[in-house]
Amino acid sequence: MNKLTDYLDLKTLQDLQETFRELAQAPICICSPTGEPFAESCSFEREKCSQAIDSESLACEVPVKLEDEVVARIVCCNGDGSRSPQALRKFLELLADVIGNLCNNKKRLRTRIEELAALYRLSGEFTSQRDLQGVLDMVAKTVVDVLKVKGCTIRLLSEDKSELVIKAVANLSEEYIRKGPIVLANSKIDQESFATGKSVKIADQSTDPRVMYPAQAKREGIVSAIAAPMIYKNNPEGSIRVYAAEKREFDWFEVSLLEAIASEAAGAIVNARLYQEAVKAANMERDLKLAGVVQRRMIPSGAPKIPGFDIAAIYVPCFQVGGDFYDFIDLPPENMGFVVCDVVGKGVRASLLMASIRASLRATATKVYDISEVLSDVNHYLCADTVSSDFATLFYGVVDYKTRLFTYANAGHVAPLLFRDGKCCHLTTGGGVLGLETSFEYEHDSFTLNSGDIILAYTDGLSEAMNFNDEEFGHERVKAAAMAAVQDGKDAKGIAKHALWEMRRFAGLQKRFDDLTLIVIKVL
Repeated sequence: MNKLTDYLDLKTLQDLQETFRELAQAPICICSPTGEPFAESCSFEREKCSQAIDSESLACEVPVKLEDEVVARIVCCNGDGSRSPQALRKFLELLADVIGNLCNNKKRLRTRIEELAALYRLSGEFTSQRDLQGVLDMVAKTVVDVLKVKGCTIRLLSEDKSELVIKAVANLSEEYIRKGPIVLANSKIDQESFATGKSVKIADQSTDPRVMYPAQAKREGIVSAIAAPMIYKNNPEGSIRVYAAEKREFDWFEVSLLEAIASEAAGAIVNARLYQEAVKAANMERDLKLAGVVQRRMIPSGAPKIPGFDIAAIYVPCFQVGGDFYDFIDLPPENMGFVVCDVVGKGVRASLLMASIRASLRATATKVYDISEVLSDVNHYLCADTVSSDFATLFYGVVDYKTRLFTYANAGHVAPLLFRDGKCCHLTTGGGVLGLETSFEYEHDSFTLNSGDIILAYTDGLSEAMNFNDEEFGHERVKAAAMAAVQDGKDAKGIAKHALWEMRRFAGLQKRFDDLTLIVIKVL
């Protein structure tokens, strides 16, 4: 219930009363609807005010209204009767309008202040809120409270930007919410608001031809509405609609306020999405780090110590997890298998495939003596468990400690280099890559290693490293770098490091895009 003293204090009322009294040259009193004077100094005795209101012969009175509600009465005694009752009434009506307008203006000002305060509070919430649904629910409720409307809906554009999907609702029935889809191509109201970046007013939902569901709107009891676009950096994100239960002409301030809220909401929605994506990315990064730790445990921490052999290995992943790996496998009696493998692709998919190949190779190699059969079995396992786009190249060799017999097979891998007596040859015997065809057959080759022989096996992360001129380091530079280290008499670790250094010197600061693995075996 409105009260006059909610908008005008007692001193102001007393000043108005005295001013009116001087202008009218007659006793005037501003009193409550029941006849109680507001001011201490009243022309009438306090107990006579209510009598004056009820006595037409004694006084003339008019009501003061605020939004059709009587909040006060102005009572005037005719005094000596020199003024006509009609003139006196007109004067009092003018005074009542003045007081009513003062109250209305102050009420509107308070409303505007409250609306601006709500926008300010929302702005603070928008910057701190990280939950997207929380943002939408808060906006819908706040809009209803601030604009004093029946209800509000917030719709966001679908991923393909074709439909406005309901995401938040305030004070509307489930039946109305589920009335049907809002396809952007069919919604002239939303098309107009997105095109202009401005709100679109609907005077009457039941008669406006642009409204898609007029019957449902009438059944819901909503009449007027505004559709405000949520746009962030020229990109539409969705739409806010507010609904009034009566025919209502929203003023410019209410429209501007809704547009400001919609704009702030669009930014908050984008920020909430970015935050969620950042959280997902951080979780994924953490998971990748853990996966990288697990994967590195699969790769030997160092080369084995074997009498008569000097062995070194280098592994440089491009990302947290990778598809390259090397391994050393103990094979009784007095044999050692070593593997260099390069799985197609990078990242998690490649790392999973790498783990699968390593597990199947180890399981097979410890039971099967024939190297060709080992690769054939691994190929069958891989073809059965993967798609055609998943494949790997692999070099597998076995060294007999006592006899120094070296047996190997190459499954489509970069051919390792054998340095002997100042010359270099490639170890190519084998077959196709693993994981493409079960029909692939693998050959193997054997020879006895001599003192001074050196085997360098590597993945294409070394040979395909590029400089800023888009030139590859290439196999010839790999061979030249290794040959220079061999001629300098470097040990296995020195040869591996020299080849890696020459590649990095060639590529400079150019970013690498592939994993890199090196194994060097030097016969003492």
